[in-house]
Amino acid sequence: MYSDPKSCLYCTNNETLHNLMIEICHLRVSRLFLFKEQTYRGRCLVSYDHHVNDLNELNDQQRNDFMADVAQATRAMQRAFNPEKINYGAYSDKLSHLHFHLAPKYVDGPDYGGVFQMNPGKVYLSDAEYQELIDAIKANL
Repeated sequence: MYSDPKSCLYCTNNETLHNLMIEICHLRVSRLFLFKEQTYRGRCLVSYDHHVNDLNELNDQQRNDFMADVAQATRAMQRAFNPEKINYGAYSDKLSHLHFHLAPKYVDGPDYGGVFQMNPGKVYLSDAEYQELIDAIKANL
């Protein structure tokens, strides 16, 4: 399924996007977001700047730049939150815009040893708490 960029939440930067996540910063070729739903403390998303369906549509340099952004984000998350592991998800079944979900997993935390839930809808924070997470990530980028 290929979505129309005019209706893509990442391309239009619409209200649905802002209800789901907070933009942290722009990286080389992508945007880094913090998920508002924080069941997985520090969960982020990296979205490619342009509307492409899949990683295989990028040339080598674009792919390398995008994956460097993903690695930069996960390094910052690792230093900021010290999870046991960070799970990567790049599904795009219903929204064909290249993006990676980055879900930190903790030994005694939710779904450790299994697949992270897309939006469990359980943990939401105050504005100040979101800002603390964002500041921790930015300090480690």
